[in-house]
Formats: sequence, structure tokens, C-alpha cells
Amino acid sequence: MEKSVQQDLLKKAFSIKKRFLGMYKAANAGHVGSSLSVAEIITFVRFNWMSDNDEIILSKGHAAASIYSMLAEEGILSEEDIKTFYKNNTYLAAHPPVNKLKRVPFATGSLGHGLSIAAGLGMAQRLKKSDKRIFCITSDGEINEGSTWEAALFIAHHNLNNVVWLVDRNMLQGLGRTEDVMKLDPLDKKIEAFGFNVIMADGHSFHSLEGAKEKALKSNLPTAIICNTTKGKGWKLYEDKLDSHYLPMKDNQHDVVLADVEKDYNHQISQL
Repeated sequence: MEKSVQQDLLKKAFSIKKRFLGMYKAANAGHVGSSLSVAEIITFVRFNWMSDNDEIILSKGHAAASIYSMLAEEGILSEEDIKTFYKNNTYLAAHPPVNKLKRVPFATGSLGHGLSIAAGLGMAQRLKKSDKRIFCITSDGEINEGSTWEAALFIAHHNLNNVVWLVDRNMLQGLGRTEDVMKLDPLDKKIEAFGFNVIMADGHSFHSLEGAKEKALKSNLPTAIICNTTKGKGWKLYEDKLDSHYLPMKDNQHDVVLADVEKDYNHQISQL
């Protein structure tokens, strides 16, 4: 990946994080850790992989603030729109609404449905002979849902290689560690056995995500990218802790988190 591309992606990811951290603070809302976990994945898919014609489905809809911030980053939402997050009569609700916002084709947050939606869209595009691709980002915890595996069977059976499944593998879900609630590992072997091209990546590294993209483009199979991430990445007090799933930030915590995220951004820029 060229240095200028990495710089641009890092800048966009920092801007997206800074914006949604402000949104969570103003709304006194939880799910901060979920958005910090997926921020680089969303940034990479939107600004370095998908075309304007492609679809992106955030199945883990509780991280909706990250999608709203992404939409503001590309100019679809204004900063005034962003200020309505969590407020009465807003379209920017805790979970994405349906048919209200560009790039939000379905309401998500009822976990386990996103990949099924992606499967249907992928088949529809196949029948239309369209080159549109469907990117679906799921949490790891929602893979407990049988509907996810049914969708995986469908995608593999029909070889819907226009579907790219990205798993935000932060090892935590609403009630505890994924391996304690319902063991998923070896997740890569399980998904591969369904007929997918499975790629492992560091979900916080654009260099690693770029490598996964290059491997995906060389395969004729549907691709699943298991993105190893950290829940609450950058929120040092609650990083890799379940509390980051639910707890809102206190005012002083917001300033600390923002400072840590900015410090990480500056460090990464300096290493290029």
C-alpha cells in the first residue's frame, strides 16, 4: 500500500473516531467499544475497496455511530445531522433505520440477520448480471445465531463471490467472552469447511487489511475475512473489557480517550 493511501486512511479513521466519540459523549450512550473495534474495518471497506455502486451492511448495528460518522466523512450526512444522534425524531437512532439514509439498505441490530441479507442481495445481483458487490460486517458474537450459518451455506452453495463477509473478531459479546458463551474457535476452519476463502487479518491495520483484499481479489470463492480486533481499542481504561460494550463515557473519560486515539494516530503516521 502506498504511503499516501495509508496516510489518507489513517486520517479518515481518526476523523471518524473523533466524530463518533463526540456523538457518544453528547448522547451519554453506550456501545463505544463496539465502534472503536470496527472503525478501521469500516474505513478501509468504504474508502479503499468498495465502489459507490456497492453495498455495505453493518450487521452489528449497535455500532451504528461508526456508520453515521463514516457517512459524515464522505459528505452524505452533515455535522448538523450528526448532532441529532440519539435525539427525538432523529434518523440517527441507536440502530440504523431502514430506507432513511444512503448506504443503509436495511435496519440492523437484530443480530444474526446481516449475512442473510447479504446473501439475498448477492443472489439478486447475480440474477441481474450486475457487478455490484456486497460487503457485510458482522460481530463474532452474532455468529452464535443459526441464521448466520444458514446464510453461509447459501452463499457457498451458490458461489456468491460478490459477497465479502468481514468478521469483527474482538472475542467479546454482550454477556462475556465469546469462547465462554459459545465457543467459536477454530472459526477459520469452520467457515472454510462451508466453502469460503478464509483470510485472517489484523482489523486495526490498513496494511494487513490491504493484504486480505489482495488475496480476496485472487479467489473465485466467496471470501470471509476474520479481522482480529480489540473491543474498545484506544479506550485504555476499558480496552478488551466487557464494560466498553455498555458503558457511556464520563466527560473526563471522553477527553482521555480522544487524547489516546490521537496519540495512536500520530504514532502511526510517524511510522510510515
